[in-house]
Amino acid sequence: QVHLVESGGGSVQTGGSLRLSCAASGITSGNYYLGWFRQAPQTEREGVACMDRFGYTTYAASVRGRFTASRDNAKNVMTLQMNNLKPEDTALYYCAAGWDAGNCGLQSWRYDYWGQGTQVTVSS
Repeated sequence: QVHLVESGGGSVQTGGSLRLSCAASGITSGNYYLGWFRQAPQTEREGVACMDRFGYTTYAASVRGRFTASRDNAKNVMTLQMNNLKPEDTALYYCAAGWDAGNCGLQSWRYDYWGQGTQVTVSS
């Protein structure tokens, strides 16, 4: 079965950095597009970043220039480097994987598998 496990969340102050990782098992990540989503309490899930199997990356406007996504297909790991964090980045962050031949997208319906989330808290 497919499992995705996030790690790297924590609490930082405004302007700080965190690096999230997602380890995938049960799939060959090179055959999937991978994404990061986040959800704050009583809000809808928001797409943050995604990367297709060839390395093309898409970012939400709210994080572009601050967050960088990467993937290591050989190790089935993807990473989200988060710099210059802001309080509005506070959320539970999820990694996700979806099967598709094309480019990735930031809509949750595109994804088939989800991790359990890791909490990111940014204080002012």
